[in-house]
Amino acid sequence: MNITVIGTGYVGLVSGTCLAEVGNHVLCVDTDEAKVRGLKAGRIPIYEPGLEPLVLENHRAGRLEFTTDLAEGVAHGDVLMIAVGTPPDEDGSADLQHVLAVASGIGTYMQDYRVIVTKSTVPVGTADKVRAAVNAALEERGQQIDFGVVSNPEFLKEGNAVDDFMKPDRVVVGSDDPRATARMRELYHPFNRNHDRVIFMDVRSAEMTKYAANAMLATKISFMNEMAGMAERLGADIEAVRQGIGSDPRIGYHFIYPGCGYGGSCFPKDVQALYRTGQEAGHESQILRAVEDVNARQKRVLLDKIDSHFGAKLSGKRFALWGLAFKPDTDDVREAPSRVIMEGLWERGASVDAFDPVAMHEIRRIYGQRKDLRLHEDPYDALKNADALIVVTEWKMFRTPDLELMSENMAGKVIFDGRNIFDPKQIAAAGFSYYGIGRSAV
Repeated sequence: MNITVIGTGYVGLVSGTCLAEVGNHVLCVDTDEAKVRGLKAGRIPIYEPGLEPLVLENHRAGRLEFTTDLAEGVAHGDVLMIAVGTPPDEDGSADLQHVLAVASGIGTYMQDYRVIVTKSTVPVGTADKVRAAVNAALEERGQQIDFGVVSNPEFLKEGNAVDDFMKPDRVVVGSDDPRATARMRELYHPFNRNHDRVIFMDVRSAEMTKYAANAMLATKISFMNEMAGMAERLGADIEAVRQGIGSDPRIGYHFIYPGCGYGGSCFPKDVQALYRTGQEAGHESQILRAVEDVNARQKRVLLDKIDSHFGAKLSGKRFALWGLAFKPDTDDVREAPSRVIMEGLWERGASVDAFDPVAMHEIRRIYGQRKDLRLHEDPYDALKNADALIVVTEWKMFRTPDLELMSENMAGKVIFDGRNIFDPKQIAAAGFSYYGIGRSAV
């Protein structure tokens, strides 16, 4: 099948590459000329485990190509996937200008039947707007061409996106057009050899499914962070509580890890957008509002602990920070707790020495060169003369630290563990003061 993917961001590049991997001829379209030149030269703009070799292999084989020409893309694809960004607008709602601009472009160049797929995360009702934008462009040309509009939201976890696409738990397809439904069934046939993972439903239900899934996961995280705050005040250990409730199969262990808040390109944006969608429909979601409020507070909980230990004025203090990405196995720092913490430290007069295995280039791009931010290629170099260590991202390499080397390098012996990856008793035995999330200070 010939497939066009419009947008080579996280969703578009992973989707296009994986569809090429199973034998389709995929053309990825992007307006960013530098990015397209880089992809043609084998430079991958995002970090995602396993993605780079697949892009290079499929590009060499001629199954995966890149262009800036939307007309070429519309002519190429039997299926046209819209995978452009939907950033939050000022009021928190999803900004659909890029999606609708692509839809209008498709209507401008389309010559015969196409299946138009919204792969971007979009509010309920977006398919109707896409259809209207395509029709408006066709009318301007004086053309009447049949087309189908399908919602096919992605459920890719950053750090595991390739496996998630190649071995999906489910593929949600919202379609009211039998011809489009048949084409989507054919498209996902290679991923259904063991059992049928495709769930067909109406378009609006598919659009809502993506938002509801992310909002549910974000709710679990905020609930556990709420319990962590309570546990600290009651003298309980939230990690023991987590194991106790996670053993109930109705709850499970996924997404019940307390920490210093969630970030990334999905949860913060999607919770806000779903809340705003409800408001526009006349429904006030108190739970979604609380999920967002708890997360905003949780991103500052380590700053509160730092203030409590050192006082609010930190001029001259030096803090080592381990982990910049919002989660392990990605270089994504969008809405990352690390940024809230660093900015809070700078406001208090402190400086930051940071390490992350893959995300430091993104932090440098955002903040540039500044005297109160030093990035290190080795985590233990970041500790030299530090008054305290702050752990923000739970990279595996941080889980069994060399406590003796830490002690030698650090000026102060204080650890703020934003992901509860250390054993408080072990840390205390090594002579450190320890502050975790939902645990009594040691």
